[in-house]
Amino acid sequence: MTAPVRALSVEVCTEERAFAELAGEWERLYRASPSATPFQSHAWLHSWWLSYGTPGRLRLVLVRSGGELVAVAPMMRVHHPLPALVPMGGAITDLCDVLIDDAVAEPAAAALAGALGELARSALIDFREVRPGGAMERVYRCWRGPRQRVSDSMCLELPALPMADLVGRLPTGRARRIRSKINQLGRIGVEWRFVEPEETGSAVGRLLELHRLQWEDRKVSSEHLRPRFLEHLVRAAAPLTRTGEAATSEFRLDGSVVAVNITLLSGALAGMYMYGFDPQLRRRRVDVATMLLRASADHAATDGRRSLSLLRGDEPYKYRWCPEPVVNQRFLLARRRTLPLLAAAAAEDAARRRAKKILRRDAVTDDSAPAEGTR
Repeated sequence: MTAPVRALSVEVCTEERAFAELAGEWERLYRASPSATPFQSHAWLHSWWLSYGTPGRLRLVLVRSGGELVAVAPMMRVHHPLPALVPMGGAITDLCDVLIDDAVAEPAAAALAGALGELARSALIDFREVRPGGAMERVYRCWRGPRQRVSDSMCLELPALPMADLVGRLPTGRARRIRSKINQLGRIGVEWRFVEPEETGSAVGRLLELHRLQWEDRKVSSEHLRPRFLEHLVRAAAPLTRTGEAATSEFRLDGSVVAVNITLLSGALAGMYMYGFDPQLRRRRVDVATMLLRASADHAATDGRRSLSLLRGDEPYKYRWCPEPVVNQRFLLARRRTLPLLAAAAAEDAARRRAKKILRRDAVTDDSAPAEGTR
C-alpha cells in the first residue's frame, strides 16, 4: 500500500548562500530522481552559478514534503531576448531538467508547475535541452496555461557497451578499419588511465591547455578559453569524480600527457563531455576519436547504464559509430497574459530552423577529424 503524501510546501530561493547550503539535501533528491544527469547535480549547478550567475537573478523553486526536499526547478531570470525564466547552466550545459523525487512524482510536478506559474507572472518560461524522459515532461503535463513543445539540440547516442561490442555493431569493413586503429594505439605505445579525485584539478587544467593547442589557428568556442570556464570545470569535476559521477581519462605517449577526456556519469547515461589532445597525434595519424571513445565506452558499460551519449552536435565523424539520434526538447510555458511572448519565441525557433536547414544544405563538411561543435 502506498504511503500517503504529506502536504507539500513551496519556497523560492534567491540567495547564493542559501543555494550553497542546499548541497546535502539536493544530493539526496538527485539520487531519488531517475532521469537526473550530473548536469543537475548541486556540484555542477552551484559551480556554474559561481562562475556565470548574475546577482539578483537566482530563482530556485523548492518543493518540500514534511520538510524534506522533493523537487527543485533550478531557474534564473533573464531579460533578453525576451523576459523569461530559464534553466541554470547556460550554453556549456548539454542537458537541463528539474529534479523530482520519484516517490512523489505527480504531486511534486503539479506543485512545481503551480509555483512556476506564480513566479513567471510577466515572463515566459523557456526550458531548453530536456532529454526525452526528463522530469520536466511531468511539469509540462501539469501546466494549466498556454504551452508548446518544440525540438531542441540533437544528441547522438550509442548503447553502453564495451568497445569490442560497439565495434561489432559496425559494418564489416568499417569494423575492420577501427580494429586496425585500435591495434595501432598499442603499437605506438599509447597508454591511458583514470585519474584519482585528488588529481582531477590538475588534469582538467591540462585538458583545457591541450584543447587550446588542438584548436590553435582554427575556429573554437571562445568560452572554453576563458578563466571562468576553467574555474567552473575544476570546481565541479573534483566532487563529481569523488561521487562517481565523472571520470577523467588521461592518455600518455612517450611519457607525456597527450590527451585528457571527461565523461559524466549517471545511473542510465554516460556522456562524453569534453576533451583536449596534442596536435602531434594528428601527425602520427592517431585516430583520436577512437582512442577517446574506447576509454569512455569501457567505463560506461559498468553499473547497468543504457546509453553512451556523444552529447550535443551531429558532427559527421560521430556517425561512423552508427549512433541513434536523440533530440532534446524545449518547453515554452506561458500564462494568458504572456501568450505573445510564447508566440514570439516559437516564431524565432521556426525561423532559426529554416535558416539552419539552408546552411546545412549548402555546407561542405570534412569528417576526417572531430570538429569543435559543442566541445
